[in-house]
Order: sequence, then structure tokens, then C-alpha cells
Amino acid sequence: MLHRRLAILDLGPGGWQPMSSPDNRYHIVFNGEIYNYLELRRELEELGHVFRSSSDTEVLLASYVQWGNKALLRFVGMFAFAILDTKERKLLLARDFFGIKPLYYTLTSGVFAFASEIKALLELPWVKRRVNPSRLYDYLRYGHTDHGSESLFAEVFQLAPAHLIEISIDAPNRVRQECYWKLDLSASPEVSFEEATEKVRDLFFENVLLHLRSDVPIGTALSGGIDSSSIVSVIRALCPRGLELHTFSYVASDPRINEENWIDLVTQSTGAVAHKVRPAAEQILSDLEALIVAQDEPFGSTSICAQYCVFRLARDNGIKVMLDGQGADEILGGYRYYLAARLASLVRQRRWDEALHFLKKSSKSPGIDSTWMLLRTSDFLLPSAWQNLARRVVGRDLVPSSMNAAWFRERNVTPSPPHSLTGKQVFKELLHETLTETSLPHLLRYEDRNSMAFSIESRVPFLSPKLVQFMLSLPEEHLVAADGTPKAVFRKAMRGIVPDAILDRRDKIGFATPEREWVTVARSWVERVLNSDAAEQIPALNLSAIRREWKKVLHGSERLDSRVWRWINLTQWSQRMAIVYE
Repeated sequence: MLHRRLAILDLGPGGWQPMSSPDNRYHIVFNGEIYNYLELRRELEELGHVFRSSSDTEVLLASYVQWGNKALLRFVGMFAFAILDTKERKLLLARDFFGIKPLYYTLTSGVFAFASEIKALLELPWVKRRVNPSRLYDYLRYGHTDHGSESLFAEVFQLAPAHLIEISIDAPNRVRQECYWKLDLSASPEVSFEEATEKVRDLFFENVLLHLRSDVPIGTALSGGIDSSSIVSVIRALCPRGLELHTFSYVASDPRINEENWIDLVTQSTGAVAHKVRPAAEQILSDLEALIVAQDEPFGSTSICAQYCVFRLARDNGIKVMLDGQGADEILGGYRYYLAARLASLVRQRRWDEALHFLKKSSKSPGIDSTWMLLRTSDFLLPSAWQNLARRVVGRDLVPSSMNAAWFRERNVTPSPPHSLTGKQVFKELLHETLTETSLPHLLRYEDRNSMAFSIESRVPFLSPKLVQFMLSLPEEHLVAADGTPKAVFRKAMRGIVPDAILDRRDKIGFATPEREWVTVARSWVERVLNSDAAEQIPALNLSAIRREWKKVLHGSERLDSRVWRWINLTQWSQRMAIVYE
């Protein structure tokens, strides 16, 4: 058991790992933070435990000694850890509720190995760098990664969020896996909108306060949207004069996605010290190699590059902990496609008048019209058997021409639509899906690797089991209002705390990057990549179709979207990681 530490609590040797229990029976390596460690420590001291340090690692280990696997449900935090029990000769691996912290493993040739990064496992000579065809399909078609227990490497797996595994030291092939926590979508407390507002405010304040526990300087990522602005504003409300607050922001050169005026509004209202970065296309190209190394697997868009620059800026200003708004959109219904899912819920429930009203109102939202709403709603309502035909009609095939359909077919990969939501609460089902499978898992990976690349611990105060469970138990209209306003209950909860102008925003930008500008500036580089030997060696791609599509993008006859980035990123990743396609 080996460990490399980023010290956040108890900076001295008291927090060093591997750490052992007083009787030397248990030994732990741990990545993450247990934010409620002070409360747990007091409870454990009343039960007779004596502590030698002020670290949360020692509290985690003592909690396991006291309560066994049931200790996991007591933690508020992010964690991936391994505990070795030398008496029972077993190893326990556990990962936090949402997969904020990573944990990978491989079981090959009777040898079990685990690590916090894939690249460590690839150094083992018996682990081959073979691609996983089904995960490759998910990435190329939808940009999905990091869900479930598989990775893009056929021989490397990840422990799924809210799961634990136990391995016998004497028989490592004997692996027992268990899901220790699940969201309950059937829960439906009787609460009014006003009562829900008060509860959401209390829970969010409690979360932010816990996430401020640190022995090193803290900063926040600030996009100017509702989520990050709420974190900054709540910190200021909790610490009116006792904390110098630093924010770190990416500012786009494209005025259509530039949020600098919103950023300035928040920093002025909170008295925060603002730091901004404006990366050019050339910066992205120079960072790409380091990004691929840091991320281990391909990523979905160039917004990850902007995030990388923000964390570098924070490091350069001496920050060791950053708070960020990841997870808010997935529990509050923040993305545009959630509006279509809400409409689908109303249709499934045959609430026709409400559905028509919602369609009229939501179609006036920025970037949305009634045609878009109806097309996206049909994605959720059409039976799976009809979706492929419908997608062909609108040019959204399950296997587009840029992918080699025969290669995937030979490897028994079955093309499938992105959604199969069959219940009456389509919106709630989609929230659960994006939390656990499609959206949040890869966003958390991007954030973790980008932050850790600069020795920064990134914290996400929206993602506590208590807050997430409460949000997903509320009526759908509490989250997306009848007029199509997303995050309705949270907006109301933040009134008087966050500037009204921020809370009244209906557009959704985030870390959007001017991809057309960047890719056009880098045109010669893109064409070198798409015409390279490395690209020719990826049989899953149909390069002739890709090159035709690229020319249409350049001429403006076809829309530039993230599929272009996925072709480029896959090629660069395959070359850098020496991927084997069999």
C-alpha cells in the first residue's frame, strides 16, 4: 500500500499514510475528505477512542473499527479508500456516494491491483492497453465515459460510486461487491414550495459550511451562473469579515459566451478578489499533451481545457482547496434537455393542458423553440425500437457515418439510444440517469484530474446524500416551474443572498468555449491529426467520412459540434497511450 499525500487537514506527520490502527490490525490509504470528521470524532471519543492526530484519516479509520461497513453511511464527504484487515486477511475498497474521488482496479492473471489513476495500473507489465469496444461506442456516439464499472481500457475497471468491494488476500479472485447506498426515487415528502425552499436553503448552507473546513487557503471557481455564484455568496454570508475570498474564472473571447459581466457582478457584491484567465487557441494546443496525460481517458469537449487553465491560475495564486458547482445541474434540472424531459413527464401523465402551457412558455427560453422542444421530447417518448428510424430521418443515426459500423458489429456492440425512460416521471428518471450514468460521472473525472494536476483539492458542496435525496424527492414542478424556469426552488432559496440579476438568468453557458474559433485557428493542426498514421490505425473510425464532414464544417455547411473534438481527442489519446485495437 503506497500513498502520495496532498495535505489539507493536519499538515504535519500526524496525517501521513499509510496509517495504522493502535493495535496494528488495520491499515488505510485514503484519498478525499470527510467533512463531518469533527462530529464523528466527538462521537467516537465518547465511545472510548483516543486520537493521536487532528486528521480526518484517523477518524475514518476509527469509524471503520467501530462500525465496520456501516460507517460509510455516516460520512459526509468525498472518498476513495482501501483498508487492509490483517486479522481477517481481507482488503476493503470503498468509493463515495457520487464517485467524486476515483478508484480503479485490475484483476489479471490472478493478481489484484488498485490505484487512484489508470496510468499507474498500465505500468504493470501484465495489463494490456486494449480498448473496450462498448465504451468506445458510448464515447464516439454520445461523449459518455466513466459510467458503471468499466473504463475505455478492457482490462481496467473502476469501482462504481456508492459501492464497496472486499477481496480475500489469500484468494484475490474471490471478490465480493456491494452497493451500500441508493437514491430513493419513490420518496415524496408532503412539503409545500415554501417549505421546500427553506429546507433547501438550510441544507445548502450546512453543506457549504462543512466544505470550508481546511488548514490551507480556499478559493472558488466562478462562472457567473447561478450555481457557482450561490457558493460564493453563501460563503460570504457565512463569513462576512473573517475570510478573504478569492474567485477564479475563465473568460471567453467570444462575446456570445462571455460571462465576465456576471462574474464582476458577483465579485463586487461579495467583495471577493477576482482572478481571470483568457486562454487562446495556441494555449489549448500547448496544454493538450499534459491534459491527455492528466485525464487518462478522452474527454468530451474543449471546455475541459478552460477548466484546466482555471486550476492552474488558482495554483499560481497559492490556493490549495477550491469549491465548485458540479452536480447542481443534475439535481436541479439545469440543462436545456431537462425541459423536454419535463414536458415528456406531463405528456406521460396525460396532463394535456399543463403540457401545452409548458410547451408555449419553455419554447421562449434562450436557444430553444417549439420544434427543438418537440424533437427532444420525442427522444424520451418514442419506444426504443422506433428511435433508430426516427433518428435516421433527422440525421442522428445510432451509428453515424464517421464510425465504422462493421468494426463495432464484429465485436458484438449493440447500438442503443441514449435514453430508455419508461416511467411517468420522465424528468426525475432523467435526473437520476444523468447523476449516475451520463453527465455527472465524466464531469467529476474532468474536475478531479484537472485540479489534482495542480495539487488542488476540488470540493463540490451540492453533492451530499442528504441534499441530493431531498431534491429528487420533490415534485417535478418544484424543480422546473410551469413556465419552464429551471432550478425554481433553488432560485427562490437563494433570494436575498445572491444578486437578483444572477437568479433571474435564463441562459445556460458555464465553461463554454469558442470551439469554432479555436478549431479554425488550429485548422492545419486538426488536419494533420485527421490525416496522421495514428488516425489510420484506429479501425473504429471511418476516416473518409470524417474528412468529408470536416470539410463541410470548415465551409459552414455543417454544424461544428463536439464530435469533431472527439475524433481529435481519440486519435491523440490512442497515440499517447499506445492503445491496442483488436
